[in-house]
Amino acid sequence: MPHLRSLLADASQRLADAGVPSPDHDARELAAFALDVDRIPVGEVEVGPDQARRFEALLARREAREPLQHILGSSVFRYVTLQVRAGVFVPRPETEVVAQVAIDEAEAMAATGRRPLVVDLCCGTGAIALSVATEVPTAVVHAVDTSLDAVQLATINADASHAANVTVGHGDVTDPGVLAHLDGSVDVLVSNPPYIPAGAIPIDPEVRDYDPPSALFGGGEDGLDVPRAVVAAAVRLLRPGGLFVMEHADVQGAPTRELALRTGEFESIETRADLTGRDRMLVARRR
Repeated sequence: MPHLRSLLADASQRLADAGVPSPDHDARELAAFALDVDRIPVGEVEVGPDQARRFEALLARREAREPLQHILGSSVFRYVTLQVRAGVFVPRPETEVVAQVAIDEAEAMAATGRRPLVVDLCCGTGAIALSVATEVPTAVVHAVDTSLDAVQLATINADASHAANVTVGHGDVTDPGVLAHLDGSVDVLVSNPPYIPAGAIPIDPEVRDYDPPSALFGGGEDGLDVPRAVVAAAVRLLRPGGLFVMEHADVQGAPTRELALRTGEFESIETRADLTGRDRMLVARRR
């Protein structure tokens, strides 16, 4: 029987040759999944024939650049394990930093005895909404998405996380009436909307071939049609002093600040970076 160490070495090399950006990590994740263990055992471990065949099948899928999250059926985002599936945008690690800003604001409010009201627009799997809800248990969180597949999946993830303080609903951020019952009362509005310009085709096959276009392309030559709608919704929904946080591409810092500035309704407008130092989000406070 083959040994796990040799299988992992071969798998890492194959994934590297296929252009997978994190071959060692992905090989270990696939092996753990094939062996049905939480983590890879140490030492010389023999792998049975059925396990080896299963590992080979999983490896071939990743070698063909199917997203690791789709193969495993789940993804960890901060402290939440999310179901993922084809047709719904896979959450990215850089968005964890965006969620952190919203969580920090909600936590500061909760520390004063208030129940923060948080809205997550374009919620996808529910990654941001559920992170806020689980890390700030007194928060009341409303999450919406225009994709019915995303709404269904976010609802499943909310149920699995036992996050009773989250409400997931179908809503189009370009609709000026979305969440109208919350107008002027929201403490934190956070969003990771689609923002890729129409002509900027993603290079990575995992993104280009698997993430739904509606979750990638923001509309218009600059990709900011949907983010413009998010800014407008933030003006309407946030209470005076409420915090607005919106993810964007690393080249969209200045244009998104301009979107907020033009409304005349925000102050303390700034661009913040992700952990790699790239411009990642617009942060502003409602006047």
